Amino acid sequence: MKGLNWLIPLTIVVLAMISFASPALAFCGFYVAKADASLYNQASQVIIARDGNRTILTMANDYQGAAKDFALVVPVPVILKPEQVHIGDPKVIQRLDAFSAPRLVEYFDPDPCNFYPQAPLPATRGGVQTLQEDRAESKSGLGVTIEARFSVGEYDILILSAKESDGLETWLTQNGYQIPDGASALLKPYIQQGLKFFVAKVNLEKFDQSGFQTLRPLMIAYESPRFMLPIRLGMINGKGEQDLIIYLLSPKGQMELTNYRTVKIPSDQEIPEFVKEVFPGFYKSLFTKAYEREQKKVAFLEYAWNMGGCDPCSADPLNPEELKQAGVFWLDSPATNSTFITRLHIRYARNTFPEDLNFQATANQENFQGRYIINHPYREKLECSEAKQYRQLVKERQQQEAQNLATLTGWKIEDIRRRINWIESTSDSWWNRIWHKN
Repeated sequence: MKGLNWLIPLTIVVLAMISFASPALAFCGFYVAKADASLYNQASQVIIARDGNRTILTMANDYQGAAKDFALVVPVPVILKPEQVHIGDPKVIQRLDAFSAPRLVEYFDPDPCNFYPQAPLPATRGGVQTLQEDRAESKSGLGVTIEARFSVGEYDILILSAKESDGLETWLTQNGYQIPDGASALLKPYIQQGLKFFVAKVNLEKFDQSGFQTLRPLMIAYESPRFMLPIRLGMINGKGEQDLIIYLLSPKGQMELTNYRTVKIPSDQEIPEFVKEVFPGFYKSLFTKAYEREQKKVAFLEYAWNMGGCDPCSADPLNPEELKQAGVFWLDSPATNSTFITRLHIRYARNTFPEDLNFQATANQENFQGRYIINHPYREKLECSEAKQYRQLVKERQQQEAQNLATLTGWKIEDIRRRINWIESTSDSWWNRIWHKN
């Protein structure tokens, strides 16, 4: 890749009297849970670091099975050389996931007798926000050419070009690659676009010698005006809907899709206290509800932030060395040394995403995160004239929190209210002993 220093470690992975105001204005909350990629059974994660026409792509798939059966076929815009392919570190993907995952935060009401009126209580924001939007010619007569052949770590790599999709499918099958039936139809558009094919297969002897128990990510670097991610080919052996989480890294600002709508995941909603104990199930239900509401044809923005900070932080920002391992190659440039991360979450199937993903870089530095808020009432003894009114306001807030949760997840409002009442009735605090007296 022109101008790219491969000496640095890189990583790419595949396939009232008492008013309510903003919690952040009164006191700091803190992160207590996150909705990371481990929530999903079939989830691929991809890092794309891009500046100008230069791209470093890290692919981490969720392959499960014997290493001998693994084969990866990825359309690429150029013929890759050995120095453009590296083995990635799975820990960097885990770090990006933890840093950018939707998160739960909690706040604790101050004593309304001491803080009134200088420090107002955390606010109820109302209902749920609306979703927005070595070159060898094959002698088989199949029209397949081996443009390059080399090994990287435990992988044997081929770069192929092809004239006909049927010929490529036949060639792969004849050479021991387990390609699902019907691959030809999905290979054809890439051949017509003049794309090459990056083919990786596990070298079992090297894999055994490596001591690794799972396949490591592959990262590739290339220079091309095309800014796209081929997902259609991965639908060949996908069973039903698949989840894809994309970490897009840029020196300028948010990355966005050009051929599909992107909407922000519902965020900044206050929800009942008990969700802290069931947060993974809460977020899975929320995502599914939003996905169905949008008719399954959108990408969801879950996070957008400059890597220099976070608020609140579900994990520390990646340091410069980790960013380089994630493919960020511009940090040593005097012109640009910042990194903006955009996290997109796509759930797709053949009928909902008929095209590959096309992106564009923007200078939009707007911050966004999937963030959900728990407000804990003040439950110690209250001896002031405002106590009764405070308790009434908390009751109203909890009613709104229950409605928010029902709208976000589709859970039954009766079950939510029952759970809230059960928590109140089983608490021994003075707050609950007097709750029903006022």
